Amino acid sequence: MVDEVVSDRPSKVLQVALGIALVCALLVSFTAVTLRPYYIANLEAERMARLASILDALNESGQAKRFDDIEARVVNLETGAYAEKLDPATYDARRAANDPNASVAIPAELDLSGIKRRASHAVVYLLRKGDGTVDVIILPVRGVGYQSALYAYLALSADTREILALKFYEQGETPGLGSQIQNPRWESQWPGKQALDSEGKVSIRFDAISGATRTSIGVDRLLKFWLGDFGFGPYLNRVRAGEG
Repeated sequence: MVDEVVSDRPSKVLQVALGIALVCALLVSFTAVTLRPYYIANLEAERMARLASILDALNESGQAKRFDDIEARVVNLETGAYAEKLDPATYDARRAANDPNASVAIPAELDLSGIKRRASHAVVYLLRKGDGTVDVIILPVRGVGYQSALYAYLALSADTREILALKFYEQGETPGLGSQIQNPRWESQWPGKQALDSEGKVSIRFDAISGATRTSIGVDRLLKFWLGDFGFGPYLNRVRAGEG
């Protein structure tokens, strides 16, 4: 009798463990479904707050733009085509960059930005003229500075060759030095600068920040990466071909 009780214990323990695991799985699933609308709302609010900074920069440079004019699209970075099945309101490129199934490793020789992995898709923002043609293209760009990750929006002209504004909205560089990338005086140099030459090759020159060489190099490299073939290059080629 004692032997039967002892031999029966492992199966009971296993049943209890499986029951607890099932309940936990159901709770996690329920929580994820319940909280998803809040996550999406917070994601969209965060994006709008960031976009406000680049719209302000465009307005300061004489490009009067409004939130109502913004059209968000998800782009397949490999092909440059729009990914119609992905919703720009819910697509999170930061999260995707950490998911091996939704991102790609960047070859070391091409990783100018120092980010190692790149999401397979990105959300771009378009501002159109009254006739429906593209007027402004806003690209999310990121890279590594001296001591932090750098996140910014880059606004380009319809032909993709001229920079209209560059706005860093997140950085942790040295106060008073590298942090000057958020100084309005430094930002004011960008409107009118050439991003790409007549052949579509990256061509950027800007005033480095005195005493912040490594931050300046980080800015230079992240722009060259995202404007290049492993970044938004294929998409910008399509825009120039009239597929925007």
